[in-house]
Parts: sequence; C-alpha cells; structure tokens
Amino acid sequence: MPGDGRIQHPDLARRVVPADAAAALIGPGDTVGMSGFTGAGYPKAVPEALARRISSAHAAGEAFRVNVWTGASTAPELDGVLAAADGVDLRLPYQSDPVTRAKINAGEMDYLDVHLSHVAQLAWEGFLGPLDVAVVEVSGITADGDLVPSSSIGNNKTWLDRAERVVLEVNSWQSADLEGMHDIYYGTALPPNRLPIPLTGPADRIGVPYLRCAPEKIVAIVETHAPDRNSPLATPDQTSRRIAGHLVEFLEHEVAVGRLPDGLLPLQSGVGNVANAVLAGLESSRFQGLSAYTEVIQDGMLELLDSGTLSSVSATAFSLGPEVAAAFNDSASAYRDRIVLRPQEMSNHPEIVRRLGVLAMNGMIEADIYGNVNSTHLMGSRIQNGIGGSGDFARNAYLSFFLSPSTAKGGAISSILPMVSHVDHTEHDVQVLVTEQGLADLRGLSPRRRAHAVIAHCAHPDYRPLLEDYLERAERGAYGRHTPHLLPEALSWHTRYLETGSMLPR
Repeated sequence: MPGDGRIQHPDLARRVVPADAAAALIGPGDTVGMSGFTGAGYPKAVPEALARRISSAHAAGEAFRVNVWTGASTAPELDGVLAAADGVDLRLPYQSDPVTRAKINAGEMDYLDVHLSHVAQLAWEGFLGPLDVAVVEVSGITADGDLVPSSSIGNNKTWLDRAERVVLEVNSWQSADLEGMHDIYYGTALPPNRLPIPLTGPADRIGVPYLRCAPEKIVAIVETHAPDRNSPLATPDQTSRRIAGHLVEFLEHEVAVGRLPDGLLPLQSGVGNVANAVLAGLESSRFQGLSAYTEVIQDGMLELLDSGTLSSVSATAFSLGPEVAAAFNDSASAYRDRIVLRPQEMSNHPEIVRRLGVLAMNGMIEADIYGNVNSTHLMGSRIQNGIGGSGDFARNAYLSFFLSPSTAKGGAISSILPMVSHVDHTEHDVQVLVTEQGLADLRGLSPRRRAHAVIAHCAHPDYRPLLEDYLERAERGAYGRHTPHLLPEALSWHTRYLETGSMLPR
C-alpha cells in the first residue's frame, strides 16, 4: 500500500504530494511524456487528476489541452479520461482506446502514428519539439535515487532525460521483485557519434537495472497502489487454432529443409488472441528451449517459460490478463533471470532485429493479392490503433509473417482483397501470409505468382472465385502486366461494403 517504504531516498520521500497537486504542475499547451506500453506501467492517478482539472477549466470557459506522448497504448485511466475531457491536442505514437480513437476519427484530436523504434530518436533529434513534463510510473526509488522501473519501460528513459520537469508515480501494487529484471542501455547517441550496440543474444544484458533522473528535475511524487488494466485474452477459437497450426507446420518444415535451426530463431509476436493462439500452438509442438526478442510479454509467453518451450524473453512491457498478472506478481522472482525488459528503442531496434534474425509474427486488418498489408486503417480512412512495432520487425525480420482470419463481420468483409485500402507494409516486407484457410509463402515469387498463391491458400471460399475472376481479367486488361490491376475496380470491394454492408455482391 502507499507508504510501504518503496521510496528509500530521504530527500525524494519529502516530495510526495497528492495527485491533484502533481497535476497542477502541468499547464495548458504542455507536452507531456507519460509512461505506459500496452496497458502496463502507465501512471494511474495523475492523468485522472489532470482530466478533472481540464474539465473544470473547460467549464469555466478556459482553453486547456495538452500533447501526450507515451510508449504505446495505455488504459482508460490515461487515454480514456483525457480524451473524454477533450484534453488532448496531439497524441503519439500508438493508441488503442475507444474514446481516443473516436476523437481522432472525428478530426477532434491530431494523431501521429509512428514506428515505435523511431520515437526516442525523433525526440532526441528535436523533430517533435520540447518535452515539458514527464509523468512516469516506477515500482520504487532506491536510497541512491535510482528509479526501479515498473511493468513497462517503453520510452521512459527518453522522457526522463528530455523533460524539463518530472512527476513520478510510485506504485506499490507492482511486484518489488521486478527489481533486477530491467536492462536500461545508456549508450545510444545521435549521428555522427553512434556506436555499435553490444547486444549479440536475446537474453544479453548490456545496461543497468535502473532508470536515472537528476533529482532536481523531480518536482513531485505520487504514491499509488493500483493494478495495470489489461483485458483477459479469449480462449483460442477454432479459427485461431487453425492459423497457429499452419504456422507451426511451416516452421517445422523450414527446420526440416535446413532453413531454420532446430531451436528456431528469436520469436516476436504481436498482441492479441491470434498471437496468443500461435504461442499455444508452439507449446504443443516439439520445439523446446526457444527464445523471444519481442515488444510485449503476454499470457502465452509466461506459459511457454513455465513449460520450458521458451528459455528466455526480451521485451519492453508486459500485457497480462488480470489473473495472470496477479499470479506473476506473486512469483516474479522466479522469472528474473529469464525475462529482460528494455527501452523500446532497444526492443524494437531494426539493426538488432536483423542481426538476431527474428521471426516476426504480427496481425493485420487486410492484405491484397500481391502481399501489401494494411494493419492500421478501416476502409482506408479510419484509424484503428496504429502501426506499433510491426514495421520495425517486419522489414528487418529473418521471416515476416502476417496473420488474420480470412473474413470479418460474420463474412461480410474479406481480409484478402484486390487492393488494400491503406498500405503499412509493402509487398517487399511481407514474406508469409497466414489465415485459417492456409499459408502463402511469398518468398521468391513475382507479383502474379504471389497473387495466385494468396488467393489459393489464404482467401475464404466465398471470396476466392471473385478474386480469381478479378485477377484473370486484370491479367488480360490491365495497363501493365507486372502487377495487374483494374483501377476502377481495385477498391470497389470497400465501396460495396460501405454502401451495402457486405463485400459480397448482392
């Protein structure tokens, strides 16, 4: 509970204030860097107090909005309350909050969707402007003033370094045994002073276990005792299990033909039910002693660590359902030597991802027959969440997989289309597409051959004849035959859905 001795530094212990007092240190127009990554390690009290302050200002006819930077998505206590108070002018680099999403898609909030590995560098380069305040959750403060990170690191190192003033939330709900699980690398620099990053294995530790912050910058500390908020993942359904089965079978084949070692290569997995099903599929496979170099540790990865399927995991955050999070807090010390949490500029670093040879498995909204992938926008214009780290991994992976059910909305939407309505990952970065229908290995295939493979192996039977007909006519009548498209029809499936509620012709 608050006051349980998590603040060991005497001078900093005297800076404890209520959340409302800390929020009063944030002014209209400020840019605020907040901790948080996939619902883990975000501040629990100050954003809500700030939202109340903003609402009071608006009721008095006063303008009050701030810019909010985070690591990735957070939770209703941060994104939700600030968006509901109409308190955010600009949000970056990733979000998943429904209120925030609605504001962005209504044009009431600006949103900058950024590759997660790029955010810290953009901040250091000054391209994003000054950072006025950092609001960062930690799990403790040592007697020397070092900050024990919480359940995510994200961009916290950069926020603490760049901010003019710092507000800390010390959350005693977070396990004290998180101490020692983090690896904060302070060796980054801007060109021309960059040096090689000395990380050669997924479990390497190349930094220090604490965050650093000049004590004079810390203007307030708030004590909290509140859990991270993550929704429990659904039990894998038949569709997810079939996707997982296709992928695991493919990995076994790649080992058999000598393109992958017996222990595979480091795994990266996006967040969600399909990704968790893939992890469950790996647990029931013959693979043992695997490693992961990823962004997020979700429920399935802890299970793989427990079973021995995984020997180590490197990430920047947890994303655990409530029951799993509570169990982890009770036994965190047992994982300390097998889990490494890093800043996201390290967990998502393109050079490290390429050098380690990561196997990247990420979800998508839609793919087209040539292998272009949309992972962010519905019908070309409505943002869903953001690109997150999928681009960091896909472009640099040893193998890049994109996974999705073949249809959505009860079959009214096909995930495999003539042309995607928005491109996040070009055909040059997508090597393998997987749906419950099957798997299309696109390596070494020209565009037309990719199209035939995607339609044959990934499209739903209800849509396969329509795609075959489109491709056949495009191959005869397109302006060019390299990547044949019928431009008047290429996006007509999206138009038909918006007009009739289904991509299937009536």
